[in-house]
Amino acid sequence: MSELSIVVRSAEEEQARQVTTGTTAADLFADDRSIVVARVNGVLRDLAHELAEGDVVEPVPVTSDEGLAVLRHSCAHVLAQAVQEIDPQARLGIGPPIRDGFYYDFDVEKPFTPEDLKTLEKTMQRIVKEGQGFRRRVVTDEEARAELAKEPYKLELIGLKGGSSDDEAAEGASVEVGAGELTIYDNLRRDGSVAWKDLCRGPHVPTTRLLANGWQLMRSAAAYWRGSEKNPQLQRVYGTAWATKDELKAYLDRLAEAERRDHRKLGAELDLFSFPDEIGSGLPVFHPKGGVVKREMEDYVRRRHIEEGFDYVGTPHISKAHLFETSGHLPYYADTMFPPMELENSQYYLKAMNCPMHNLIFRSRGRSYRELPLRFFEFGTVYRYEKSGVIQGLTRVRGLTQDDSHSYVTDEQAPQEIRHLLNFVLSLLRDFGLDDYYLELSTRGDSDKFIGSDEQWESATEVLRQVAVESGLELVADPGGAAFYGPKISVQARDAIGRTWQMSTIQLDFNQPARFGLEYTAADGTRKQPVMIHSAKFGSIERFFGVLTEHYAGAFPPWLAPVQVVLIPVSEDNVAYLEGVRAKLRAAGVRVELDASDDRFPKKIRTQTKAKVPFLLIAGAEDAANDAVSFRFRDGTQDNGIKVDDAVARVVEAIRTRAQV
Repeated sequence: MSELSIVVRSAEEEQARQVTTGTTAADLFADDRSIVVARVNGVLRDLAHELAEGDVVEPVPVTSDEGLAVLRHSCAHVLAQAVQEIDPQARLGIGPPIRDGFYYDFDVEKPFTPEDLKTLEKTMQRIVKEGQGFRRRVVTDEEARAELAKEPYKLELIGLKGGSSDDEAAEGASVEVGAGELTIYDNLRRDGSVAWKDLCRGPHVPTTRLLANGWQLMRSAAAYWRGSEKNPQLQRVYGTAWATKDELKAYLDRLAEAERRDHRKLGAELDLFSFPDEIGSGLPVFHPKGGVVKREMEDYVRRRHIEEGFDYVGTPHISKAHLFETSGHLPYYADTMFPPMELENSQYYLKAMNCPMHNLIFRSRGRSYRELPLRFFEFGTVYRYEKSGVIQGLTRVRGLTQDDSHSYVTDEQAPQEIRHLLNFVLSLLRDFGLDDYYLELSTRGDSDKFIGSDEQWESATEVLRQVAVESGLELVADPGGAAFYGPKISVQARDAIGRTWQMSTIQLDFNQPARFGLEYTAADGTRKQPVMIHSAKFGSIERFFGVLTEHYAGAFPPWLAPVQVVLIPVSEDNVAYLEGVRAKLRAAGVRVELDASDDRFPKKIRTQTKAKVPFLLIAGAEDAANDAVSFRFRDGTQDNGIKVDDAVARVVEAIRTRAQV
């Protein structure tokens, strides 16, 4: 055997090594059972990968993001093997790892039931205990078609090799086919025989035994092949997988807490909003209590925009098609817009964005450099034809109201305007109790959906990047995530249980000003084109409402709460006294109710506590005699004998300061 020179690299050090031919990555890391794959010359490889002269090898532990993705992808293969063992007629779709888990799509005669999932789990457990190995084989297109002749969806994926598509299957197919060689993975029994095989790029864990620590099937759902309603409907099975049983338990606990906080459930329990079938999917209505929260949000944001130098404008909900052709949104967004209406020999669209109409306001008269930055803002309701499968409560709707703003600035003013907008949105999020966030920079990808020159994109991206770096916040790259007209910064906020939500966005646009012929008169008398900056602080009122409901688990801080105070008499004799307290609170602008129902006192406490009212003010005979009340807070603690005027002042101060009570 001849010797090879390689480099073994880790986070701590880089070490030159001499190994013999035939050495695999598994040989290098045999003493560390946490290593599931290796990165060889920057590419993830199975541990069985044989090393060559000059290779740079890095261990990838199962606890890393890449290691967990490999673990989850391997679980997806075990799931598919179990399905076909139970139902040999099942046909395979795709089975990629996803955030926190994995899924696999199947063409089966009947949808999976919860009992089916339990049966699948038992079969998977047997496969895992058998310690089956994963073996990678390189095959030609013809060989792959021959081996997978009974798998029509796999044959279609082979045809996608090297192609480009924005559809769901092409994205998921990246774990199975790419622009290079095709590979098939065999699941091997201990005697070396093939138990099952699948088209896959890999890599995988060395053996199914490494999957024993923490996985579980979660649910099943219908999913169209390649994400298109024109294609067959498959059955998708979702699962989760983690490096340890403790991590699995922690994840399941987080899911249980997320379910407890589900805004759809809380919206019904707290009488905030609903989704009537008679109106249509993704079109919510806000009940009186929800209307209070929504109004408080809008009033606050409207006032803050005015304080930050924005002019409030208003635009219609419908427009001629030509407007969106001019802006460039047609044909890029046509599929997500409601179908056009024929009126007076013209096509009209429900607007899906506000920016084209703001451009018309800018263009309505001559503009001078002295007016810039010129900032327009409105609560503009837009309509987007989201697919029914992705609609989810308030967080994904078809009718949404954006706190939408557009700044028109000179080239020189652009960096400072972006700083101004970023500081604005961060202060706004803090006021709503969201203070854990990072930034994401979305840039142009390789798709042809992006317009503008390379120089424009590079310049705009660099401006955003510099401002983001100056903020001192963590900055994460999002290649290909930009809008078609320019790059963007988005604020990714973490809620009370650590989930991340995209909130505010700031986008540079160098295309629409040119398309609309926007100009201003410069100091030297020449006509120049402004830079346009899009910004949405909430994203949409509806989505932000849903996020806040889950962040607070329905227990809104006093300034947002639909009912800020409920007065509870110990007995009927104390009602008249509390009517006077109610008058004082109302005079101070507090949203207050008096529970004078026939319910017994303990039940009143339980009812109002369940309604998550911030302050319960209780009065009995002794309180009435002393012109006092007892404060009861949401956590069950209580302050007794508080003078009424002091109690009113405490409530007003909590509301004024937006206290997180």
